[in-house]
Amino acid sequence: MSDDIVLVERFPGIDDYMRTRIAAGMHPMSREAATRALPNTLYGVHLARDGQVVGMGRIIGDNGCFFTVVDIAIVPELQGRGLGKRVMTALDAWLQRNVPPSAYVTLIADGDAKYLYAQFGFVESAPVAVNMEYVMEAGGVRSHAHLHLSDH
Repeated sequence: MSDDIVLVERFPGIDDYMRTRIAAGMHPMSREAATRALPNTLYGVHLARDGQVVGMGRIIGDNGCFFTVVDIAIVPELQGRGLGKRVMTALDAWLQRNVPPSAYVTLIADGDAKYLYAQFGFVESAPVAVNMEYVMEAGGVRSHAHLHLSDH
């Protein structure tokens, strides 16, 4: 583990959020979307090295019935060093303290990230339930382009 990387119990600002998502290979978010979304974070953390954000994760939801883990991202040059687990450990501790009985805690796992999330009690819900999604594009167009494996 990298000792020079500090976990900060605060989600990063919009610029760092947008940059870190793109650096980690995630779907880019518009500034408008990020500006609306980030204030609704229930709990978030980021990892900093020399004052620069190098990783992040947050929890969103209605703070009662539904909680969703999102935006788990580590910059590529630091992936594979246990930093995703470090972020998830902080988020999991918050969930353990704050989620009431009967509430759903969910996330969408991309690729092999499911093995990390399984360490924190997450299991695949298919075939009982499946994730369904689209990305809203300009003019109300629903896009599924982000789901094509050739793009990843």
